[in-house]
Amino acid sequence: MNNNLYNLREAHDLLQKDVAEIMNIHQRTYSSWETNSKIIPLKHLNTICNYYNVSMDYILKLTENKTYNDMQYKSVLNKKEVGSRIKKLREENHISLRTLAKELNTTPSTISAYENGKTLILTAFAFQLCKQYNISIDWLVGKREYKYRKIKK
Repeated sequence: MNNNLYNLREAHDLLQKDVAEIMNIHQRTYSSWETNSKIIPLKHLNTICNYYNVSMDYILKLTENKTYNDMQYKSVLNKKEVGSRIKKLREENHISLRTLAKELNTTPSTISAYENGKTLILTAFAFQLCKQYNISIDWLVGKREYKYRKIKK
């Protein structure tokens, strides 16, 4: 179970169906994210984080910080900005597009589509990058300027 999603919902005295209505999705879809039977897409993760005023890193349990001082609330994620940050991360770590694709178990054309802003990166891939390189998913998607996250103890 994603305890952070559950705890936030409970703290706001909401039912799963209430959150689902706010997000304009089915209750069973929201429930699948809360129980970790499905991975929440980044665009929906962004909506939830904006609603609760918390960081993506917190929801995904990458940190215990609920918010960051430099966090921005964005209604829509910019695929081009996300792509440029993925490319920047790849170049700063001196890894090729092919190597990154191999690390994420995908194709170089998929990584290229992310980097060129044609497709928004999958949450699972973004999470994997953040864990591997100790970066903030909020930075990766352009919600904050500082790249690194405080490592969860």
